Amino acid sequence: MKTIYVDNNATTQVAPEVFEEMTPYFTELYGNPSSMHFFGGQVERKVEEARERVAGLLGARPQEIIFTSCGTESDNAAIMSALRCNPEKRHVVTTRVEHPAVKNVVSHLKREGYRVTELPVDRQGLLSMEEVSRAMTDDTAIVSVMWANNETGVLFPVEEIAAMAKSRDIVFHTDAVQAVGKIPINMADNQIDMMSLSGHKLHAPKGIGVLYVRRGTRFAPFVIGGHQEGGRRGGTENVPYIIGLGKACELAATNFKEKNLRVKSLRDKLEKGLLQSIENSMINGDREQRLPNTSSISFEYVEGESILLKLSDKGICASSGSACTSGSLEPSHVLRAMGVPFTAAHGSIRFSLSSYNTEEEIDYILEVVPPIIEQLREISPFWKEAVIRSCSAS
Repeated sequence: MKTIYVDNNATTQVAPEVFEEMTPYFTELYGNPSSMHFFGGQVERKVEEARERVAGLLGARPQEIIFTSCGTESDNAAIMSALRCNPEKRHVVTTRVEHPAVKNVVSHLKREGYRVTELPVDRQGLLSMEEVSRAMTDDTAIVSVMWANNETGVLFPVEEIAAMAKSRDIVFHTDAVQAVGKIPINMADNQIDMMSLSGHKLHAPKGIGVLYVRRGTRFAPFVIGGHQEGGRRGGTENVPYIIGLGKACELAATNFKEKNLRVKSLRDKLEKGLLQSIENSMINGDREQRLPNTSSISFEYVEGESILLKLSDKGICASSGSACTSGSLEPSHVLRAMGVPFTAAHGSIRFSLSSYNTEEEIDYILEVVPPIIEQLREISPFWKEAVIRSCSAS
C-alpha cells in the first residue's frame, strides 16, 4: 500500500540532497570542529557554511545564528534568557494557542511565581492588537508569540508586535518553527529579538534547531559548557545535522515562491473538494492569514481518532486537531481557545502538505475521505441526534 503523507507540520521527509550532503560527516569527515588540526578545521568551515546558509534564508547575519538541538530547546533558551537578563521583571506575555514548547514553559513559570498573561484569540484564531498592547507593562520581561500556529496555520502579525515591544524596551521572541520555509522572512526588516526554528519541519533531520538572537540582544546561555556557538550554547556541535540543516535552508530558498504557490494550490483543491462533498464540515482558522500548506478541517459529529484510523488503513497519514490519540476526549487547546463547537472540534483533522505531495495524492484523499465520514456518521449517536433535530425544525 502506498503511503500518502500529509502530516508535514509534525515532521517532514529528509530531502535526498540533505541526506547526501550529511553522509560524509558521519564516516569520513568526522573531526571535531573545535580541534586545532586541519582535519577538524575543514569540518569547522563546513559548519560555518551551514550557518551562512541558515542566515541566508532568514535574511540574518551568520553570527546571529545559534545551533540548538530542536525548536523546544530554542524556545526554552529564549524565554529563560530574557528572564535572567531582566531579573527585576516578573511578567511574561504569550497566547493561549502556543505550542507546548512555550505553553508548558510559561505554566512552569507561573508555579515559580511569575505573572503570565495568555492572550485570547477570536473564532478565526486571530489576536486583538489592542489586547496585545494592553498586556505589555513596565514589568514585562518578554513577549513570546508564535509566528504560525501548528494546528491551524494561522499567522500572527509578529513583526508588528515586535515593534510594539521594542518601543517599550521589552524583549520579543517568536516560535517560527512552522513558518520558516513557508512564508518570506527577512530579519533585517523587522525588530524581532529572538526566533526559534526546527530542522525537521523543513526537510532536515530531527534533532537540530536554531535560535536566532539579534545582534545587540542580551543573552544568557541555556546550555552552559564549552566555548561552542560563541559561548552561547555549550556542547560539541552536531556536525552532520548542522550541515543537513544548512542544505535544507538552501533548498528552501530555491524557487521559494513557486514551490509554496504550488503547495497552496494543492491545499486549496483539497479544501474545496472536501467542503463541497461533505456537509457539516468547516475550516478552522482564518482563510487568508495562514500558511500555504496547512488545513484544519472539522467534520461535525464524528471523532477525529476514528477518522485518523480509517485514513491510516487507506495509507493516508494525517493528524487530529483533537487530543483523542493521547487518550483524552477533550479537543485541542487551540480549538478550545478559538471557541470551535465541541461537535466540530472533536472531529478535526489537520492536513499539512509539502512540496513532495502531488495532485494525484490529493485526488485520492478526496476519493477516500467522504465515504469514511459517511460511514462514521451512520454509527454516531451525535449525528443521529442532529438529523432528528434538523427534521423536527423543518
